[in-house]
Amino acid sequence: MLGVGGLIMIVPFVWMILTSLKSRADIAAYPPNLLPDEWVWSNYQAALDYAPFGTYFRNSLLIAIGHTVINLMLATMAGYALARVPFRGRTVVFMAVLAMMMIPTYTKIVPQYLIAKGMPFFGGNDYLGRGGYGWLDSWWVLIVPGALTPFAIFLFRQFYLSLPRELEEAARIDGMGEFGIFARVMTPLVKPAIATVALVTFENSWNNFLWPLLVTTRDDLRVIQVGLAAFQLAERTEWSYLMAGSTLATVPMIVLFLFAQRYFVQGFATAGIK
Repeated sequence: MLGVGGLIMIVPFVWMILTSLKSRADIAAYPPNLLPDEWVWSNYQAALDYAPFGTYFRNSLLIAIGHTVINLMLATMAGYALARVPFRGRTVVFMAVLAMMMIPTYTKIVPQYLIAKGMPFFGGNDYLGRGGYGWLDSWWVLIVPGALTPFAIFLFRQFYLSLPRELEEAARIDGMGEFGIFARVMTPLVKPAIATVALVTFENSWNNFLWPLLVTTRDDLRVIQVGLAAFQLAERTEWSYLMAGSTLATVPMIVLFLFAQRYFVQGFATAGIK
């Protein structure tokens, strides 16, 4: 059953790669052919020349790396605080994190857009956030929203709860401060969670389409997922170029998963341990 499921999932990727190597005549052929009659490897170079994909790729990479780094830094500290640091209202804060995980992403698009547009002292806005465009068409609006996710906080909390308290007590007896315990004792032991959060965050950021489409109009700020729409013209769609660009956009995620899959599977398998 797993083999059949895996085959069903891989068929669209195989079709995408084969279509990226077809000529226009092969794509328009009916009935469609699985293998191209002519292998047009130049489609990849033509796709890269058709639009500034180097800029799109760079933007997506910078945004994905920025989201991943910020999420790891903040979510580890938040998860550690919720798991190991006693403070008043900790349960309420954790319930709020769980509640945020239940809110659909698309219901937050309009409020986030209005907040970004009304950011004071940015984009010509006054101290009340009026008169300009705020963070729109800037790197701020691409990196700050979505840089910290409640899923990452929850996952790190679960991992920190699973660590023995004796390690923490021994470090505290040796005179280590709370941040030292967090950074030097506990965090190195949650590598599966770090790999899982890094992979999920990078993947979500890399494949993000709707938010960059809404908040940017400048071509130098476009990301690769939005840039693929350049092949879908009003009069026709350049299917071979679109499939070539989609293949190039998919390769980084496949490579990243191959390197991190062991920690990724381990992270999800042990997420519920307390």
